[in-house]
Amino acid sequence: MTLILVVEDEPDIALGLEEDLTLEGYSVEVARDGETALRRGREQPFDLILLDVMLPRKDGFQVCRDLRRTGVRTPIILLTAKTQEAEKVLGLELGADDYVTKPFSPLELCARIKAVLRRAAPAAPELYRFGDFEVDFTRCELRRAGSIIEITPLEFKLLAAFVRSRGRVLSRQQLFEQVWSRDVFCSERVVDTHISNLRKKIEPDPAQPRYLTCLRGLGYRFDG
Repeated sequence: MTLILVVEDEPDIALGLEEDLTLEGYSVEVARDGETALRRGREQPFDLILLDVMLPRKDGFQVCRDLRRTGVRTPIILLTAKTQEAEKVLGLELGADDYVTKPFSPLELCARIKAVLRRAAPAAPELYRFGDFEVDFTRCELRRAGSIIEITPLEFKLLAAFVRSRGRVLSRQQLFEQVWSRDVFCSERVVDTHISNLRKKIEPDPAQPRYLTCLRGLGYRFDG
């Protein structure tokens, strides 16, 4: 599910955006100030950030600038009541992908979101290979040397999350947010158990993992 961070300090507007986007099928998290938005934007790989400009503690321009300076490439749409052309240009120069002026139509905003997501989406590989394994995203299959390996839907989602973020450390919380439903309670022990099961299927020696390594206190990294 596409995960959007809505950054808006006006409670009524934030609630309206959350409800509209949820109805469109998006998963939504809300931040109420710029510092929280900056922290969450660095911690969590959101698919898109909807960022109000007028925010307490750090304005939207500063948040956008700081995210880009730290290498966060998440698409950003700025929301503002300001209409001056210079400010629109400033937002785009700081790294925003689009700019919507309040008041806006929910239909227009959703269309802008879809357009930005389409532009940002990488070409999803139908097949991903590592070692003698092959991940078939079209058929949701894991194969080794051409033979299908039995894998649960949840294990496949975990593997897909690691492949998408290969080379990057994913915390247990990030894995939970990407793989499990928000309505499901999941402890860190449950995450570890499913990763252990996945290792048994992709590691030559699960006791000494080659592809899926644990970094103590940080999380897991996939180096396939």
